[in-house]
Order: sequence, then structure tokens, then C-alpha cells
Amino acid sequence: MCEPIEKKFTFRACQLEDGDIICFQKSLPIESTEQLRYPDVPSFLEYVHNHQVVHFRSLEKPKEDDFCLEMSKLYTYDDVVENVALQLGLDDPSKIRLTAHNCYSQQPKPKPIKYRGVDYLSEMLVHDNQTSDILYYEVLDIPLPELQCLKTLKVAFLHATKDEVVIHTIMLPKQSTVGDVLNDLKPKVELSHRNAELRLLEVFYHKIYKIFPANEKIENINDQYWTLRAEEIPEEEKNLGPNDRLIHAYHFTKDTAQNQMQIQNFGEPFFLVIHEGETLAEIKLRIQKKLLVPDEEFAKWKFAFLSLGRLEYLQDSDILFSRFQSRDVYGAWEQYLGLEHSDNAPKRSYAANQNRHTFEKAVKIDN
Repeated sequence: MCEPIEKKFTFRACQLEDGDIICFQKSLPIESTEQLRYPDVPSFLEYVHNHQVVHFRSLEKPKEDDFCLEMSKLYTYDDVVENVALQLGLDDPSKIRLTAHNCYSQQPKPKPIKYRGVDYLSEMLVHDNQTSDILYYEVLDIPLPELQCLKTLKVAFLHATKDEVVIHTIMLPKQSTVGDVLNDLKPKVELSHRNAELRLLEVFYHKIYKIFPANEKIENINDQYWTLRAEEIPEEEKNLGPNDRLIHAYHFTKDTAQNQMQIQNFGEPFFLVIHEGETLAEIKLRIQKKLLVPDEEFAKWKFAFLSLGRLEYLQDSDILFSRFQSRDVYGAWEQYLGLEHSDNAPKRSYAANQNRHTFEKAVKIDN
């Protein structure tokens, strides 16, 4: 509170008491007051009250201060991003995206601040009634209002014949479908042949949980907790007959802890076509050829039938077709052919999806 005092009034009339503070200033010419940021006591005290030094950090380096700016808590959203853009030498402030600070985890909040999603700086700095002085920023390739109309998905493409996985960032309008994602991906990946068909899978902890229908909208697909994997559809899977089954095949190791056996899946899960009357020995030959495993190493592999956590080792003479009666491949992840062997493969870069950072990285567009 800062109110003017009438010089002709008594202290009592002005309601002045012990402890009240009286400020005074010399009179200034009118032309001087127009040039000053805080020409009088009320405006200066308002500046002091709302003055805030904000520590800005790049979202890619969330532990390090990048620069500090003196601001007012009354700055609007536009004021804040304009000051950040000026500091970074950026012409378009709308390409700045800000993320608030979580005072408990000392990390960026999971979701960034939407374009003009808050009115004032003071709102950006509050977290559960605690006030922070940290904001995270990132520079986007396109203006944030345009980006918010798009859906960004990270898709891991598994090559049909090479042991490699490449991550692609797909950005499409939110009303797009899975088919649109695959069409966008095709020119960016190496296919085994020109007319190869692709599918999109949901992979979580090295199990396949879903094949996305081509007409499913992408707006509600969340790639923060599971991996989206695109791959070619093998020709043998396109014409399944009544004497064929499409089953899940997963790599696993056994971990014995506290006298309890734990199944640990790893590596790339895949689908496998099996035929009626086919023995495990015949199926193993096709698996070895598919995965390009050397004879000496493949001889150490064991094969098992796993259903709802129960494990049963298989013999070369066993017929698998009778064990996999269900034709519903969408819900069959708890019934699969297990390939037991040591995990010697290098860790995939996208494996971090299973234990993802709590914030989203800066968005880049694939050209």
C-alpha cells in the first residue's frame, strides 16, 4: 500500500501511526518524469515488489543455468518470450517454448507451457503454492501455435534384413491416422522392396501389445511410455491359411532372486508364422535364418512355451501348432514362444523410452 499524503492534513486525519513509513522525493520537471522508468515512489515500490530474477535453463541441459533475466512478475506471456528471444538473438519469439519447474523433483514439469497458456510470469513460477525462479526454454523449428496443431510421434523403424533400428520424428495434424504416419515414414526409410507394406506396433518392455489399425487417429496415441515401432509386413504373413498361426516370439533370460524365478524379456520381439504339423526343429531353422545367428551361438539357445508366466521347455520334436490355438494376435502377448539366451546385443538408443525422461525434448522436423 502506498498512498499520497495531503500536506495540510494532520497525522490523525491521514491515519498515520507509529511504524508507518513516510517517503518523499524532490519535485522533478515534467519532461524529466517522462524519461524515467520509475518517476515516483509508488511506481518504484511496485517495481521492487514485483521484481524477479529468473534463471533460464535449456531444456536439453536442465541442471545448468544458461542465463538470468531481470523481470517483473506482472510480465505477460508475450513479454517473457520476447525477452528470451532478445537474449538468444531470435527474430520470432513464437518459436520459444517454455516449461515450468517442479520444486519437488528439481526437474522440468512433464508438460510445457502452452502458447499464451498463462497470463503472467508469476503464474509460470508457481508450483503447488511454492514459488520458483527457474524456467526452461527450447527453440523450436516452427512457431509454437503451429506446433500445437500437430501431433509429434517418435517412431522406431526396424529394418527387415539389417540388425538396426532408426528413430524418426513424425509431425502431422492431430486428426491424421496411423496410415498417414506410415505414408510419411516410407520415403524416409530403406525398404527391402518398393511395394513393401508397413505396420505400426506398440512395444512395451520388449513385448508387442498392439498392432495399430491403419484408420486409427493419432491424436490419442502416447509414445511417452511405450515404443512405437514400424516394420515391414513379411509376405508370408499376408496370406495366412486355416493351417497357419501367427504367434509372438520374445527373447528372454531367467533371473533367480529370493528363490523366485523371474522372466526378463529383452531385445526385439517379433511375429512368427507357424504351420500345422511343423516341428520345433523346423521352426528353429527359420528363426536362425531370420535373426542371422551363427551356428555356434544358436546351439546354446533354448526354446520354451510361455503362457501367463508359466514356462515349459520344448523339444525339437514338439509340434507348436497345437499349443497356439488362438488366432487373435492382438491379445496374445501373454502366450508366446520364448527364445532363451544371453543378452549380448548393444542397448538400443530408444530403449530409454521404457524409462523416459519426465520432459519432452525439443522438437525437430525430419526433412
